[in-house]
Amino acid sequence: MKFTDIFIRRPVLATVVSLFLLVLGLRSIGMLPVLQFPRTENAVVTVTTAYTGAAPITVAGFITTPLENSIAQANGIDYMTSMSTQGLSTITANLRLNYDSDKALTEINTKVNAVLNRLPPEAQQPVLNIKVGQTIDAMYIGFASDVLPQNSITDYLIRVVQPKLQAVDGVQTAELLGGKLFALRAWLNPRKLAAYGLTAADVRAALANNNYLSAVGSTKGQMVQVDLTASTSLHSLDAFRNLIIKQHNGAVVRLKDIANVTLGAENYASEVDFDGRKAVYIGIQVAPSANLLEVIKRVRAVFPGIQKQLPEGLRGKIVYDSTKFVKSSIDEVVKTLVEALLIVTLVVFAFLGSLRSVLIPTIAIPLSLIGASCWCSAFRSTC
Repeated sequence: MKFTDIFIRRPVLATVVSLFLLVLGLRSIGMLPVLQFPRTENAVVTVTTAYTGAAPITVAGFITTPLENSIAQANGIDYMTSMSTQGLSTITANLRLNYDSDKALTEINTKVNAVLNRLPPEAQQPVLNIKVGQTIDAMYIGFASDVLPQNSITDYLIRVVQPKLQAVDGVQTAELLGGKLFALRAWLNPRKLAAYGLTAADVRAALANNNYLSAVGSTKGQMVQVDLTASTSLHSLDAFRNLIIKQHNGAVVRLKDIANVTLGAENYASEVDFDGRKAVYIGIQVAPSANLLEVIKRVRAVFPGIQKQLPEGLRGKIVYDSTKFVKSSIDEVVKTLVEALLIVTLVVFAFLGSLRSVLIPTIAIPLSLIGASCWCSAFRSTC
């Protein structure tokens, strides 16, 4: 007697087991994570170092090369790429598949700290960033305006929109693409600098010495304590323009005399377009363990409220949604399964000519598929 004979001799037991598998399978279907690509631990560590004003060849020789040589000694790195641009060094370390990202990040951080004393003193501290899982954004939301400049759009998105999107359950990061942060730009005139006997270093020193934050302290009496404040920073464009750079024999040289001072953006190296106009994008990255379809569904539920609160003249639109591809793939799978079930049913009926024989595979095939979702859920597999 074989084990399978029990279910033939006892149809009630077979029915109970089948219903049990059906209930577990239906319960497990909603717990399965859905991703656009198979889930893998493919972490990427990015080391970014700013060296303002340096040429790409200088950045490559004094920052990128020593950092690369040190980072390459860390364990778990599959391959590295680097890019040296005007004032910026970017090193990307792609880790081996399924390597412990926390361990690799610690080792890379140690290697970076080991060469900090070899970097130019004017260079900023290297910034390490790690991304685990799917590094491609699952959704892109574009914001554009015919009235507001890009730095104003960026400021609004950082203060209002980005926190709301990152608060959505399952969103790992809502990153800004093409953003223009507010920054004071002093475009120096070389001829005027030479005429007044000044250099760019003199202007930088004057800005550092005259625009800083300082806490004075407090004064105490017998019954009263007063906090003292001092206005040690510049708050307006006119204040920067009237900043004194040099004084000589009663003559005053101000910043506006040697430079075109404007309120612009921190970086002009990258731009994005939305419907043919300059815009700012927000890319939604889904957490590795989250359900892609559910997360994007929550983002879509939040987005109408964001659109209603946008300032006048600013419009937002979802320009890319990867779940459309995932849903179409799922629909194709369902379509294929239905076609296979119909073909099996017709073949069995054609050869056996019995409705009872047709009924068995018709029930067994979808039951086995639903029961398989219980196995996937138990072992956290990705569908």
